[in-house]
Amino acid sequence: MGANFINSCLEQLAKILKNEAKLFSGFSSNEKNIEIVMSILSNYVPNCLVRAEVSCPIEELMSDKNDAKMFAEKMAQAVNIANIEPHRAVTHNKGIMNGVDAVVLATGNDFRAVEAGVHAYAAKDGSYTSLTNISIDKGIFRFWIELPLALGTVGGLTNLHPLAKLALEILYKPSARELMQIVAVAGLAQNFAALQSLVTTGIQEGHMKMHLLNILNQLGATEQEKVSLIEHFKKNAATHSAVTAAFDELRKAKRKIR
Repeated sequence: MGANFINSCLEQLAKILKNEAKLFSGFSSNEKNIEIVMSILSNYVPNCLVRAEVSCPIEELMSDKNDAKMFAEKMAQAVNIANIEPHRAVTHNKGIMNGVDAVVLATGNDFRAVEAGVHAYAAKDGSYTSLTNISIDKGIFRFWIELPLALGTVGGLTNLHPLAKLALEILYKPSARELMQIVAVAGLAQNFAALQSLVTTGIQEGHMKMHLLNILNQLGATEQEKVSLIEHFKKNAATHSAVTAAFDELRKAKRKIR
């Protein structure tokens, strides 16, 4: 996104400003003694906004029309809660940044700069609020996100780091503008998935399934063992000790059969 180039320009402008001030007749001798404190860009880019939006008739959200209407309304309520309650908004936006940061980091861009700018934007009206919004009007469900983004696809690590280079190739070598659009869509998709879980089955069902798979991978479980234990823990709490015990029992049973 050209940070080094801009900072070099700003440092040069500071020198020019200082020299021009000495020559300006409108300044007194004291006013001409200008001190430059610092010369650096801001990572807050509220004039460089990226918006991603998706919409569909409400009945297309679910097979049953009544369920679809209730789902749409609960999704809207979830976003409204994040708009009025900062404690919820922080976690709501953290989930969005799970998607945003992943793409930004993979493509060799500065995810800390993006994080700082995005969170400042979320608080631009004096209170920290949701980065996404939902509207339901005349049977149409609309879901959108607006983010301040300044990303690059040339320079820095984008062409030097092999994994960043590969990531950009996977994305069909997007321009900076296209990459910013991709990042916004990733954040929107991440938020939709999180809200969908929250207002239906609850977030823990997905989290605990991932937790279970992590433990099984650590234990070196085979694919067949994973299938068996995943089925078992659909009805049982997947704590580390419980998964380890069930895994050991499964292995013992297999050894007895042999």
